[in-house]
Amino acid sequence: MTVITNIEDLRILHKARVPRMFYDYADSGSWTEGTYRANEADFQAIKFRQRVAVNMEGRSTATQMIGQNVAMPVAIAPTGMSGMQHADGEICGARAAKKFGIPFTLSTMSICSLEDVADSTGRHPFWFQLYVLKDRDFIERLIDRAKAANCSALVITLDLQILGQRHKDLKNGLSAPPKLTLPNIINMATKPRWGLGMLGTKRHGFGNIVGHVKGVDDMSSLSDWTAKQFDPALNWGDVEWIKKRWGGKIILKGIQDEEDARLAVDSGADALIVSNHGGRQLDGAESSIRALPRIVAAVGKDIEVHMDGGIRSGQDVIKAVALGAKGVYIGRAWLYALGAMGEQGVTKALQIIHKELDLTMAFCGKTDINTVDKGILLAGSYPVASVVPATA
Repeated sequence: MTVITNIEDLRILHKARVPRMFYDYADSGSWTEGTYRANEADFQAIKFRQRVAVNMEGRSTATQMIGQNVAMPVAIAPTGMSGMQHADGEICGARAAKKFGIPFTLSTMSICSLEDVADSTGRHPFWFQLYVLKDRDFIERLIDRAKAANCSALVITLDLQILGQRHKDLKNGLSAPPKLTLPNIINMATKPRWGLGMLGTKRHGFGNIVGHVKGVDDMSSLSDWTAKQFDPALNWGDVEWIKKRWGGKIILKGIQDEEDARLAVDSGADALIVSNHGGRQLDGAESSIRALPRIVAAVGKDIEVHMDGGIRSGQDVIKAVALGAKGVYIGRAWLYALGAMGEQGVTKALQIIHKELDLTMAFCGKTDINTVDKGILLAGSYPVASVVPATA
């Protein structure tokens, strides 16, 4: 039996157990995948200052993200079609996050619906990610459903007004459920564990959409609808409208530029996420960890700054925190774990990341995650801000 000690072990197991089109969907970027690779590689260039003879007793990774107590500064990121990586995948992720004490974020394009996740977690609060689509009546209803499901924050994705081209998805003919072409049938036949799980659930389509949009009652009609729904006209006025409709905590996802970061502050959002959509949109964009210090400097303390992109370990988490992030999101890391071992795998991934975070914090001479700053990093190894801070 394979001993799982890191996220890479889970990725390898995920690849072995899940059909190629869904593994490739999780583990790929747009065009050359340069930004996707940079997200990970740029973390590796950052080095720690090891400290010794420091009392390491009583360590704590507990903190807050947008006022919510969390066991560590990590949330599960919204990822589309998670329920095709493993049967009832979003429910598995939400349950694991609840038990561990971190936020779970459900995607608009999830397989399990808002109601599925709420009912399966005892209506424990979770976060909901919203794509702003052209059908504003549907968006209003979706926001109301998120309120009814006891969601405690709304994450608005701003960087998917149009869809980046992902070569692997096109070549694989990605769909949910998968198209029964001969190559797909042959590939799925080699993944019996996955297949048995899918046979045991009724959730195979986009649960937040099918049956909730006029004229969209099955997967064939859904494909036509979604192809026309991403809204290239999305603007800051829409953010204001959504904020009023929602009335609760708002997080804006997809910020990479200082000017956009200041506009996020002006919008009244509670937090922003420095993100390039995991390298799945604009290939050639800067990695999230390199952009992070500039965004933090641009907004000062006017808004809480989070980040995603390239987080594969607890060491990546603490590097982001040292550079000013109040929290990070894991996307691929949790999908690897989900595809590998379901809910048990997600729990394992969270345990791995937490242990790596805790031990690294201790080796750097810190016992409280809330006291971590750039002092734990080796000077010259990390990116620095190139803008004048907005506030003193």
